[in-house]
Amino acid sequence: MKIAVLPGDGIGTEIVAQAAKVLEVLRSDGLKIELEYARLGGAAYDAEGDPFPTTTENLVLAADAVLLGAVGGPQYDTLPRAMRPEQGLLRIRKRLGLFANLRPALVYPELVNASSLKHELVSGLDIMILRELTGDIYFGQPRGARVSASGEREGFDTMVYSESEIRRVAHVGFNIAMKRTKKMCSVDKANVLDTSMFWREIVTDVAKEYPQIELSHMLVDNAAMQLVRAPKQFDVILTGNIFGDILSDEASMLTGSIGMLPSASLDANNKGLYEPSHGSAPDIAGKDIANPLATILSVALMLRYTFAREDLAQRIEGAVRKVLQQGLRTGDIFEAGMQKVGCSAMGDAVVKSL
Repeated sequence: MKIAVLPGDGIGTEIVAQAAKVLEVLRSDGLKIELEYARLGGAAYDAEGDPFPTTTENLVLAADAVLLGAVGGPQYDTLPRAMRPEQGLLRIRKRLGLFANLRPALVYPELVNASSLKHELVSGLDIMILRELTGDIYFGQPRGARVSASGEREGFDTMVYSESEIRRVAHVGFNIAMKRTKKMCSVDKANVLDTSMFWREIVTDVAKEYPQIELSHMLVDNAAMQLVRAPKQFDVILTGNIFGDILSDEASMLTGSIGMLPSASLDANNKGLYEPSHGSAPDIAGKDIANPLATILSVALMLRYTFAREDLAQRIEGAVRKVLQQGLRTGDIFEAGMQKVGCSAMGDAVVKSL
């Protein structure tokens, strides 16, 4: 299993180090794993003048899967847009064809009290958000800034989806729903946006191939409200790039902390990039207080989706669950009566549990 490891920026190096400990345990147990490190984001710009340099591109193309920490930091905000760390992330997604972003939002019983919502609203919550990742307004052309006919400066972006882009991610969504409760909600803004009207039309057409699935449609503003009003009404949520970006972060807080949310970004053959859903958190970088569990759980997703090792995925998830049962907490999920630990100590605890 050839895994490209991209620690990135901020807390990325710290959390990836803990995930690497988990992979080393599996290697010592006989799993054939090969790790090779490279740079992405601000670290790549600092060292090589490009947030997604050719050296990194060649490595990730040759790898079976990619493990990523996080990218970004305020020191890069004044760079030209093409050189900012986030552009490296967009480029690697596009280059690898990672169009399907899976973000599970699962509330562990031990963390029910960490959620900002009432116990009865989130207890037992298990949602899968499927975000289309390589289209929409983040990639649409033309884009930029210009002077209008009236002489006023304006900025503009283009929201666009092709039929093939919608169909392929819809198929992924329906197939995921088949393995869960056979229920999927497609989220759009079809009352206002032509792109969303087209999205709804295509998803509805694809649904004809999955008569077992109960498909519903919901406007994104209502979906945002329903996620905090009655989140357990959802099972699989399918949506576009920009809406998925926002809704998945909202859903993360239902779980108690975004530090608990892993993610998988897959291509058509299940080659994937695996990363926590959170960012680089430069304000806490280097302090050994970040929560590494989302990154460790991302390794579980890697084993499940790219390497088809459900047994090992469940082993990692069980180890995380055991650590939470023991009362160990990083600062973002800490509550009275629990034992507060740092990033490396939490990683060590998961390794011991394994």
